[in-house]
Amino acid sequence: MAEVEVNGGVVVYEWVGPEDGERVVLTPGGRFSKDHGGVHELAEGLAAGGKRVLLWDRPNCGSSDVQLFGQTESHMRAATLAAMLEALGEGPVVALGGSGGARDMILFAIEYPHLVTKLGVWSIVGGTFSSMSLASVYAINELRTVRAAGIEGILKLSGRAGSWADLVAANPRNADRLRAIGAEEFERVFERWFEAYVPKPNEPIPGVSETRFAQIKVPTLIIRGGEKDYDHPKRTSYEVHALIPGSVLIDPPWPEDAWEQATRAVARGQGSLFDPWQQAAPVLLDFIDGRPVAERELAVRAS
Repeated sequence: MAEVEVNGGVVVYEWVGPEDGERVVLTPGGRFSKDHGGVHELAEGLAAGGKRVLLWDRPNCGSSDVQLFGQTESHMRAATLAAMLEALGEGPVVALGGSGGARDMILFAIEYPHLVTKLGVWSIVGGTFSSMSLASVYAINELRTVRAAGIEGILKLSGRAGSWADLVAANPRNADRLRAIGAEEFERVFERWFEAYVPKPNEPIPGVSETRFAQIKVPTLIIRGGEKDYDHPKRTSYEVHALIPGSVLIDPPWPEDAWEQATRAVARGQGSLFDPWQQAAPVLLDFIDGRPVAERELAVRAS
């Protein structure tokens, strides 16, 4: 593992795979670390295909420094990744991401097109239930807590993976960083970030207007959501596909109910939400290397 300081905060990262391999960035979802189950396994699968995979703890994830800026948390992460690649003298890269990482990488491709050669995303969040569920998980608790207990309450906020208490435990420097931000600024930023999760008719995914998707000009692969995956609706995959010219939409390489199975397993204290992702390595390698994926494509294509 290594560290780089960008935008006033330290980002923890590591490379997996041969040094001369094509550069790929792999971004997980939620506020989960690069070390969350399933992430390294997918990276190793890509590395076995000759890729040099960058894994990173995004701001407010894992061992990196907490940061609060940007229109949304995903905008902040896209800006951080761009600054990190430039600081490391890397790029352009293949941008891959699932769940919240899909949103991060979509915004990265829109905002920093010079740093992206291809885009691959899956488990995309969108729609009323999915978006409002994220609001409850990643913004409402923060707003309730900071208003009731100030920044010291945030330091102790726990109860789920990726909580602020976890971030302080993983990186004690984050306690001082949060205190320096203070309750007033923390609340102000989270009010803005919360608003992104309020469903809007012109935003297929939280915080991203439908007009912006046409700015993505690179080859794009979308792995659609499962048949009854309410957290990553099938419908949203179709919407994003329709909005990115020339994108390819494929059936998932895992079972239709893989997310539901993983969720139940985690509730039993087993495995990780991202365990199914390693099954995507073959199709992602086909996509990156320009091999045909026609046999996996759905009938619907972007015009």
